[in-house]
Amino acid sequence: MARIVEFASFGAPEVLEFKDVPDPQPAAGEVRLRVKAIGLNRAESMWRHDEYIETANLPARLGYEAAGTVDALGKGVEGFEIGEPVNVIPNFSMNEYTTYGELIVIPVGSIVKQPASLTFAEGASVWMMFVTAYSALLEDAKVRMGDFVIIPAASSSVGLAAIQLVNYAGAISIALTRTSNKRKLTDGKGARVAFDPVGGTNFPKLISALAFQGILYIYGALSENVTPLPVLEMIAKMATVKGHNIWLTSGNPDKLKKAVAFIRRGFDEGKLKPVIDRIFRFDEIVEAHRYLEANSQFGKIVATL
Repeated sequence: MARIVEFASFGAPEVLEFKDVPDPQPAAGEVRLRVKAIGLNRAESMWRHDEYIETANLPARLGYEAAGTVDALGKGVEGFEIGEPVNVIPNFSMNEYTTYGELIVIPVGSIVKQPASLTFAEGASVWMMFVTAYSALLEDAKVRMGDFVIIPAASSSVGLAAIQLVNYAGAISIALTRTSNKRKLTDGKGARVAFDPVGGTNFPKLISALAFQGILYIYGALSENVTPLPVLEMIAKMATVKGHNIWLTSGNPDKLKKAVAFIRRGFDEGKLKPVIDRIFRFDEIVEAHRYLEANSQFGKIVATL
């Protein structure tokens, strides 16, 4: 039997419960992992509150990221060996696959070999944050040397990854605080790209800070307020607003392969680094979720087994 985390109703972290289940068996194209660490994400809190982009089928499990060792291979799986350290990259629905458990089954297309320089805790922390930012900023926007990129909520895990990736590309990252005067940050030139997980009442200020034909990516909804659109200013600037999530890259095998290679190279060169705020034990998963919802972390929250 293996322990997993499940919830039977939507609500606060206290709805999360441990449950013993039979060891899962990998089907064709799947890999079973013995989990060593789990990366926590805002998406999992939203999933638990029924505020995510899809609704959980109750009773539901959760989790997008993990690191561990290969424990069993389904039929047809090649390129991985029993005992090999691997990491999970999100490109699946949490109604189908999840990572909060001692033993988990994951599609082979959702795992990568763990970079040799990373610990299990670090391996569980890096892929959601770096692939999400890479996908928007380097793959889609093609940020290049000399570009200004505005990054609100810069102390979040994805925000910290975005800063590192923008700097790695030779561009100029502008990390925002709530008191920043956004219009003065680019010497009047405006930013070609903004990468926002917040929305809400400050959204029009980001439009104001864009250069002509700038792009604003919205990849989260941390603000509970309505997000207004300054239509006339958007028309005048011919600005583009794009909804974004990791699936743009993680859902495409060729794009994901390129992203992973780029990010690995950044690790090898010491230009990209994991940023972990706090590590909890798996037994403390409820407390870890309370901490996640307190919004006080600087970087990633991880639970280890």
